Amino acid sequence: MAKLADKMDHPYIVSHKDYCGGSPVIKGTKFPVRSIVNYVLRQGISPEEMVREFSHLTLAQVYDALSYYYDHKETIDREIQENSEEKLRPEKAG
Repeated sequence: MAKLADKMDHPYIVSHKDYCGGSPVIKGTKFPVRSIVNYVLRQGISPEEMVREFSHLTLAQVYDALSYYYDHKETIDREIQENSEEKLRPEKAG
């Protein structure tokens, strides 16, 4: 089995604790990696459709976001779960 590099370079992805809550985003935007994952991998929108719909994104950025996801799958999946509609919905009064 091939040994994975300790840290892969993702030139289009940034993450700063004081920016967008620390979530990894596409550099120069507030577009989170988790949104790319939701659109492309969960809703089936192609990367080409993404850049047509969100014209400020490039294919390289979208593919780097997907690559970042696969390198940090557990963390991004946790973010998706934490930011799901159900988790963000206020609890009903009993």
